[in-house]
Amino acid sequence: MTALRMKRSLGSLAQLQRQCSPRWRNCLWHSKRTYWRNPVLSGYHEPFYPIVGKEPIRCDTPLDTMKCVKSGQRIYIQGAAMTPEILIEALCQHAHNNNLRDIELIHIHLGGTAPFVTNDAYRPHFRDNSLFIGGNVRKYVNMGLADFTPIFLSEIPQLFEDPDFVVDVSLIQTSPPDKHGYCSLGTSVDCTRSALLASTHCVGLINEHVPRTHGDGHVHISHFDAVYYDSSTPLPEHRASLILDPITEKIGRAIANELIPDKACLQMGIGNIPDAVLQCLHNHHNLGIHTEMFSDGVLDLVDMGIISNSCKFHHRGKLATSFAMGTQRLYDFVDDNPLVLFCDTSYINDTEVIRANPLTHAI
Repeated sequence: MTALRMKRSLGSLAQLQRQCSPRWRNCLWHSKRTYWRNPVLSGYHEPFYPIVGKEPIRCDTPLDTMKCVKSGQRIYIQGAAMTPEILIEALCQHAHNNNLRDIELIHIHLGGTAPFVTNDAYRPHFRDNSLFIGGNVRKYVNMGLADFTPIFLSEIPQLFEDPDFVVDVSLIQTSPPDKHGYCSLGTSVDCTRSALLASTHCVGLINEHVPRTHGDGHVHISHFDAVYYDSSTPLPEHRASLILDPITEKIGRAIANELIPDKACLQMGIGNIPDAVLQCLHNHHNLGIHTEMFSDGVLDLVDMGIISNSCKFHHRGKLATSFAMGTQRLYDFVDDNPLVLFCDTSYINDTEVIRANPLTHAI
């Protein structure tokens, strides 16, 4: 393209943006973005960019990392396999020891025992608010002792960007820093990256068992205020049922054989039905993955060449996700594997992005 034609093209785009309504101007802005959907607002800190001259306090105990936590704060907790259970227990002890009150906890699905609601001694200090409810808190939501806020995962980053929705502290678990000082958010980038952008303080559990994943999930060590190093706690494993009941197996076979064509792009959840479908896809060809999450059921299909990601529009040749849960085999597979991209939910779950991939099927 000549310089004159490029100038005219840019001028036409700028003129079109001025003429459009605010809604359509926003769509045009998004159409130019190729990676992240969420803009970085004024005053927010980009996790990829080092904070010059700042280093976190390296604490001797998890409890020492909680000194920034006060009454009345809102605290984000990373979820799924990356749930920082050691920091959660330290948070509960800190709140109990100092009689802190009105602390709101916000998160998607958490692993572990959720002592902030299950322990009678800790519950008065917190109000739990799930954006994606899990089995460990569902009982307490039904009893009115905790809250559930329904929201699309793609919109959680937008919520965190709202200046009226202040995230005071984020509790996250990462890999150790590399030689450049960058830690990885491991298997749960989801909305954690957006929480980091919005948080006033960040507390990190640095765990050598966390895999280093590719995509959006890197944060420079200088963005932490306090860290605790742990070398003894492996990631929790989620094992799918190896033996499916006949009805589930029949459903999976029907979906795989009658609904999913070759070259389809798959979005799957976690549970017996998605696992049953994946087990019945061994005769398919050139499938792709663009999904909110995935588990071990995908791995055999990748090894067999059935999942090639060769027919996708976005990230051709790569498996795109926002988080993953499974066994150690899965965690080893995603470790330093450029085949797998872990991206923010504002991108992965954006319907504009999803519908650009041909033959998308959600299981």
